[in-house]
Amino acid sequence: MKKLFNFKHFKGDMFGGITAGIVALPLALAFGVSSGLGPSAGLYGAIIVSFFAALFGGTNTQISGPTAPMTAVSMVVIAGIVAAFEGDVAKALPAILTVFLLAGLMQIGLGFIGLGKYIKYIPYPVVSGFMTAIGVIILVTQILPSVGYYPKEDTAFVTQFKPQAEEIILDNILKEEAGEGILVLEDFKETVKRAEDITQAQILKESQTLASKEASGVLGAIKVLPRALKNINWLELLLALGTIIIIYGFKRITTKVPSTLVSLLVMSGIAIGFKLNYRPIEEIPSGLPELNLEIFTAFSLTSISPYIFTALTLALLGAIDSLLTSVVADNMTKTKHKPNKELIGQGIGNSIGAIFGGLPGAGATIRTVVNINAGGKTRLSGMMAGVLLLVILLALGPVASQIPAAVLAGILITVGIGVMDYKGLKAIPYMPRQEVIIMIVVLVLSSVWNLVYAVGIGLVIASLMFMKKIGDLTAERSDVKSLLKEKAWSDEIDFPEKLKKEVFIKHIKGPLFFGSTSDFQQLMNQIPNTATMVIIRMGRMQYIDQSGLYALEDALVELVNQNKKVLLVNILKQPKYLLERIDIIPDLVPKEQLFDTFDDCLKWINNNIEKTN
Repeated sequence: MKKLFNFKHFKGDMFGGITAGIVALPLALAFGVSSGLGPSAGLYGAIIVSFFAALFGGTNTQISGPTAPMTAVSMVVIAGIVAAFEGDVAKALPAILTVFLLAGLMQIGLGFIGLGKYIKYIPYPVVSGFMTAIGVIILVTQILPSVGYYPKEDTAFVTQFKPQAEEIILDNILKEEAGEGILVLEDFKETVKRAEDITQAQILKESQTLASKEASGVLGAIKVLPRALKNINWLELLLALGTIIIIYGFKRITTKVPSTLVSLLVMSGIAIGFKLNYRPIEEIPSGLPELNLEIFTAFSLTSISPYIFTALTLALLGAIDSLLTSVVADNMTKTKHKPNKELIGQGIGNSIGAIFGGLPGAGATIRTVVNINAGGKTRLSGMMAGVLLLVILLALGPVASQIPAAVLAGILITVGIGVMDYKGLKAIPYMPRQEVIIMIVVLVLSSVWNLVYAVGIGLVIASLMFMKKIGDLTAERSDVKSLLKEKAWSDEIDFPEKLKKEVFIKHIKGPLFFGSTSDFQQLMNQIPNTATMVIIRMGRMQYIDQSGLYALEDALVELVNQNKKVLLVNILKQPKYLLERIDIIPDLVPKEQLFDTFDDCLKWINNNIEKTN
């Protein structure tokens, strides 16, 4: 127990955990609502992920729970699966939670294989574009609930989708009949009979699902924004604006009390106390979270297979989010976190959270900073935060269910504004053009298309640009030039003048890999016709890959076919191993034409030039 817990700092851990839990409460409820699973999912995720990630994680002061990036990706997963289940969240829930469980298990796997130490290599422009896109998504999508507009409740808007809804319902009937083996093209009596049983309520429900889907995401919200502005609910708008004003205004008074909590209490108190006709959030179930065993009993690989890549993205995003927060915690506490253990802890928290219906989470920077500033020093602080939220759930669940939806929308708008990477945006005029392109591509594609694919495309572009840059730098240092043009190395200064026409010297400086092979292949065109021998100095070529190996082989074959002798000087261990494996040595370059030093090579040339002359 001494190794796992340290009760020496219990008082500080208690205050840190309680303070962090208070900060987490409004955000957990808001993230749950915005995700589409309801406030309880956000609260369950905050309770379970915070407790178990702290218990098993590798950062003593980390506070975990639903975060803006994790919620934004979760929204994509939830919306896609719900649409596949005809808009029925209850039916889609097992598949959704299975994806979350899979993401948690992947995080555990990433920790075990030691991926934690490699997260730092993700390019900053990709992270910057993604974080700003998260802010844009949250900000734009919360405009509708902040003005009290809900697309599926707009009768005129929903009616537009009635023909499409009828088509989908009829298509589902035909699919059912085909599956049952009773579909007969010559006789549609059964189809007509089932079609007659379709109710207006079914058509309305399908139309509402289509309307919600049409208005989802950034582009969807922008499409219906004109309708929203024509149907503003002024009470909801005032509640949202009041929340935003308090959040920013109260920070000017003091930062010791979380302004989000103050705004939640004040605006909810006004709405409830004056019995205003506002829209409350969904009811939070009383009692302990229940196990969702349908994850296992109703498991279907076909229903989640399209989302395996998304689950991996959730796992990686959670890993990045958590480890970046761990670095912040290290800087504040002068400690060193254990990245792989942290991934395992986050994975365990997310896996257990999924089984109980919670949103996936990650290390939360603001909550972690609050915990440290309030005195938190050990893993007990994160566990305390989870326990506090559990107590609030059990004691105040019915009260929390009366919170106005517009208040949570206002809180989320400030979250969206805060999560954007303003440091990266301000640096755009000074950043290299390639990095600006990567950031903007990720930002735009994440905002209007798909978060998952956008990050993947950003990583591919960043990798290609990096490889090109390294290739250009390598080629620049490894120009194919004759001795007359290339600056001689120190041991070449006294190279005999009489040999300069007959001997061509090539310096390979740096690795010879796929990014630099095209320049190396120009060697053939730059060797003077008078040269009968070619010296390739390889003492500064530390590495060669398969592309570079075959480019070198092609060059050597061409030289041998031209009856030019190739002399290799100071071949290092890795290149020599590969040259021997594919028989470049000794088939193209005999061992007597390999030299450890340039002086040895020069002696051999003098002897052989004299013999040939």
